[in-house]
Order: sequence, then C-alpha cells, then structure tokens
Amino acid sequence: MSNQETTPEAPRRRFLKGAAAAGAAALAFPSVVKAQGPISMRWQSTWPQKDIFHEYALDFAKKVNDMTGGDLKIEVLPAGAVVPAFGLLDAVSKGTLDGGHGVLVYHYGKQTALALWGSSPAYGMDANMLLAWHKYGGGKELLNKLYASIGANVVSFPYGPMATQPLGWFKKPIGKPDDFKGLKFRTVGISIDLFTGLGAAVNALPGGEIVPAMDRGLLDAAEFNNATSDRLLGFADVSKVFMLQSYHQNAEQFEITFNKTKFDALPDKMKKIIEYAVEAASADMSWKAIDRYSKDYIELQTKDKVRVYKTPAAVLQKQLQIFDEVLVKKSADNPMFKEVAASQKAFAARAVKWDLDTNVRREMAYNHYFGRPAAKKS
Repeated sequence: MSNQETTPEAPRRRFLKGAAAAGAAALAFPSVVKAQGPISMRWQSTWPQKDIFHEYALDFAKKVNDMTGGDLKIEVLPAGAVVPAFGLLDAVSKGTLDGGHGVLVYHYGKQTALALWGSSPAYGMDANMLLAWHKYGGGKELLNKLYASIGANVVSFPYGPMATQPLGWFKKPIGKPDDFKGLKFRTVGISIDLFTGLGAAVNALPGGEIVPAMDRGLLDAAEFNNATSDRLLGFADVSKVFMLQSYHQNAEQFEITFNKTKFDALPDKMKKIIEYAVEAASADMSWKAIDRYSKDYIELQTKDKVRVYKTPAAVLQKQLQIFDEVLVKKSADNPMFKEVAASQKAFAARAVKWDLDTNVRREMAYNHYFGRPAAKKS
C-alpha cells in the first residue's frame, strides 16, 4: 500500500492545503511590490535657487510626479548642489545625477553645433519655430547624432520657448557697433564669437556669477536672459541701462536631460508620461513667462529706476554680418555644425515666410490702445 492518502477526506485536505499556499503567495506578492517603492531620481538645474528658471525645473518635476501618481519622484537641486552649472551634461551622462535642467548652449565646449539650438540668429526663427524644427524638421535626429558623437549617455528633450533675449546691461547705452570695442562682456556659446567679432573681451560665466563679477568690476556689461531672471539676480543693483532686442540668442529654449541608462530602464508607460509632461511644461512655461516677465519689465522701470532702450538697427545688422562669418568658419571646422545649420535654414525659409506673411503686426494695435511702447530708441 502506498503512502498516498485514499480516504474521502484526502482530496479536501489537499485542496485546502493548495489554497492556503496560493493565498500566502498572493499576500506575499504585494509586499514585494511595496518594498520596491516608487522610482526616485536626483536632478540638478543649472540655475540659482532664486531664479525663475529653477522654478521652471521644479514645475516640470512636479508635473511628472503628479502624472505618475508618485511612481516616479524627481527631486531637483539648484546649480552647484552637486556639480557646477557647466558640468551638468557630464554629471548626467555618467550617472552622478539622474537628470537635469539647463540649456544646450552650456555644452558648447564639447560640440559647437549644440549651440545652434538657441545661440544664434536662427535665420529669423523665434524659439517656438526652432522647437517646431526640432520636432518635425529633423532637429531631434540631428541632436541624437551630435550627442552620440561626443559619447553623451543622455536622452534630451528641448522645450520651453524663450522670448528674444536682451542685448544686456550696460553702464551707458550702446549707440553703435564700435561701442563694444574693449568692453568686458559676459555671454555664452556662439555668442562668444559674435560679441568678440564686435570687439568685446568676452567672459563666459554661469548665471549666478554674473552680477558679483559686475559688482567687482570684472565685467563692464553682461547679458543673461529676461526681465524676471535679471531682476531676481540683481542686475538692477549694478546697472541702470537695460538694452532690449538682439540676434545673439533670439530663439533659445531649455533642455531636460535624463541619464540614458536610467531612462531606458523605465516602463514604457512612464516614458510616454515624461514625453507628454515635457510638452505640457513647455506650454505652461511660455504662459508663465509672459505673465511674470511683463510684470517685472514694468517694475524694473517704475521701482528700480532702470532706463530701457532698444538696440539700434546698426548693431543688429552688424550682428547678422558677424554671424555669417562665424557660420562659414564653424561649418568649415565642423561638418556636423554645417549639417545642423543647413537643416535649420531650409526649415526657416518657409516657416519664417509663413509667419511674416500670416501674422498681423502687433505694434499698430498696441499703439492704438496704449500709445507708443515704453522702450526708448538709443
């Protein structure tokens, strides 16, 4: 006789025993999932904590955290918390940071073509047009190619169209191109070549270091980005001459980067959430910018007693002429620079024509309702 039970109760006991084991397994499985918890990422921006740009980085992180229901938690630290602002790409690529928020022009030293995502006249495109080129005109594929060429282990999401950036802050108004000769001036990216061509002695500094350098006399003048950032960073404390409009960075946008190894390991659903969160943050950032920049633009003049001037046409025309020379030189030195520039130019030829022909000029309506604009002609 075998040891196998043959009594009528045996099947029942075996069923109960199996059910108990299955129940135990079912109870154990959720505990494993719970033990894993949400995915956490540590990020850094390239901006000081008080800058509105760091606020934009926090806005993006919150959108992702909310949209994933807390399954992905991004913590964003300000510039310098882990690495200097210009060290962000290396830190994200190596995995020292899981991601970051900055601008492509800060990687100019690694591959000059990266600066074409914003640090140039962009053939007349504004920042939203440049983002359109990136998504639909071949820019995304070219950016992936560029990052691969320098061994950057990152996934990049350009977003957040910026308004045309000011010429900058000066001791006295710029009236002609020669006024730049000998001027100790801060800028970054291809703008270094542009302002060097105008005769300035250029120093590339991250945002948080500019005002202290001007205060100590290490800089005579500088550009950063917009009325709100410039006001928060204290430019009005060291200069009272603010010059608007320039071609050096009239189409820049932000960049969100993920460490590629970390990003590739995410569930497909989470990757899609991130992709759509980028687009949502891009729209929200542009709307917030209009609200905040316009308020600070007025307060710079009324509260901080800053004098605002429009950059003379002669200076703008000279910028375009110098950039033509820079374009020829950089294209000869770097085939990828030439390829990106040609792609942008082809897209701009139709996009800018469509824009100029289609959209009515706002000056007439503004002057009709409010009178002439506040900025003076230099």
